[in-house]
Amino acid sequence: MAAAPQPPGLTVEQAKVVLAEVIKAFNSPENAMRLEEARDNACNDMGKMLQFVLPVATQIQQDVIKSYGFSNDGEGVLKFARIVKAYEGQDPEIAAMSGKLKSLFLPPMTVPPHSSSITTP
Repeated sequence: MAAAPQPPGLTVEQAKVVLAEVIKAFNSPENAMRLEEARDNACNDMGKMLQFVLPVATQIQQDVIKSYGFSNDGEGVLKFARIVKAYEGQDPEIAAMSGKLKSLFLPPMTVPPHSSSITTP
């Protein structure tokens, strides 16, 4: 029985290189335009963001990470995301790059204001 192919593993330094390439890909004029179009279609609706923006963001990442041994599908992107997540706590540079990457395709999350007192009519 043949062993399943090993999923790619990245060192901290390799993860930084791949993250930098992914961020660069998001900032290319063609991809920036694709994302902007997807955001316009989503109209800040979270459900529509998942429908329009996420597939574009996934495709952009797949195009970069496939050359590092990740599968060219959503599963490859998830594996890459898990590796990055694992290094975020260990390396502030990776944490910062990961945050920057997310900000490129996720809308800023607004926290609802909290009232310190509850008023009754």
